[in-house]
Amino acid sequence: MKRFVFLITIAASLFFTSCAATYTRGNQYPKMYEEKPLTILVMPPINNTTNVEAKDLLYTSISQPLIEAGYYVVSPHLAMELLKAESAYDAEMFIDQDAAIFGRVFGADAVIFSVVDVWKKKGFGIETKIKYIVKSTSTNDILFERTCDLYLDLYQNSGGNSALSQLVDLAASAIATAATDHIVAARKCNKYIFSDIPRGKYSPEYLMDKGTRASAKDTKVTVK
Repeated sequence: MKRFVFLITIAASLFFTSCAATYTRGNQYPKMYEEKPLTILVMPPINNTTNVEAKDLLYTSISQPLIEAGYYVVSPHLAMELLKAESAYDAEMFIDQDAAIFGRVFGADAVIFSVVDVWKKKGFGIETKIKYIVKSTSTNDILFERTCDLYLDLYQNSGGNSALSQLVDLAASAIATAATDHIVAARKCNKYIFSDIPRGKYSPEYLMDKGTRASAKDTKVTVK
């Protein structure tokens, strides 16, 4: 009898622990629902890597998943031109400052900062690690924050074990990690991160997705 009670206690403990570890968009990103941002400005990424192209690769692909999630995104091209004209191209100057200026200048309700900590070829693919922060321009609060440690696996096995087939695989890998695949890595990372963002006003799920299960804020994934 004591053993039975003990097992029931353990099972109940695991159940409640599991429930406690389950997050929804509503309880993980409550301020997104409170402030209901409509217009979003994407700042140029902060690049902490030696890959000089990482900044532009990421910047050009952030807007699409946000638009698909129901947000109006300030034109990245127009925003970039204005930021450069005002010598404000380096997001490092603003990430820890009051975001209200972006509301006044661009009419944005929120601004997105991204920090690239890893972007390199590794093995048969591309390894990236990027942090994303969405800040309110009215309260300066962080509305959404996630870190993505994503590995884009580009390996294609030719099916042979000979030295020749291995050389073919290596050559194919070298070709696969060309510039176009770095663009694919950026797109996949952005899409993966913002697949979890609460839906905006132009989405049919607007304010109806609070109960949707949310992924971990710090995520690690391998994709092909």
